[in-house]
Amino acid sequence: MKSEARVVLVTGASRGIGREIAKHFALAGDKVAINYVSNAEMAEALCREIQAEQGEARAYAANVANAEQVDAMIDAVEAEMGPIGVLINNAGILKDNYLALMSEQAWDDVLDINLKGTFLCCRSVAKKMMTRRQGKIINMVSISGLVGTPGQANYAASKGGVIAMTRSMARELGRYGICVNAIAPGFIETDMLSAMNPKQLSAHLQTIPLGRIGNTREVAELTEFVASPRNSYMTGQVIVVDGGLSV
Repeated sequence: MKSEARVVLVTGASRGIGREIAKHFALAGDKVAINYVSNAEMAEALCREIQAEQGEARAYAANVANAEQVDAMIDAVEAEMGPIGVLINNAGILKDNYLALMSEQAWDDVLDINLKGTFLCCRSVAKKMMTRRQGKIINMVSISGLVGTPGQANYAASKGGVIAMTRSMARELGRYGICVNAIAPGFIETDMLSAMNPKQLSAHLQTIPLGRIGNTREVAELTEFVASPRNSYMTGQVIVVDGGLSV
């Protein structure tokens, strides 16, 4: 257990990478706020799992694309758990399609959650971190925001936007002792990946130098380091964890 537990807010934490990150931080001794938008059952189940292992976690419902809900969630977390020391923006959605077939609604939905949602959470938490002159913000992005990915114009634009926003925020917030970084996973073992066509997945595997899919634990451990006091002089960076896929 850590000598001093921090409050860590993880958005989109009821499943996948967010779930593993939330559990990893909680079992390392931090107090974790688990954000979800609709799947209360999975979020509460994760809280019970963490509590059964002597960790501390609470679930908070909020649509990250709604400013009022975001501000209310941040206020509730700080009132019930304490000052937020780490914000991990993990909430995100996919609505893939080729450009000529992509609907305007699919574009808007992905940009609202992935880009606007990250902005709203950062804005709300940063106001509080600035008064305390400390904090860590980590934005989960994707290699799709760094390299061309067919069928993901909306997703790539949203993640590329978050990368640019991360660098801008790092320059703004550094004077307040706040570090802002991004983590860009490649192919990671999640429910989303398991739904991929096996032939497509096999083809992608051939392009990964390490020859395998990553796992959520590897992403969670990297996230914990980026958020830790051991990492005190890195800000505005994008750390890629993709087995060499984007090399």
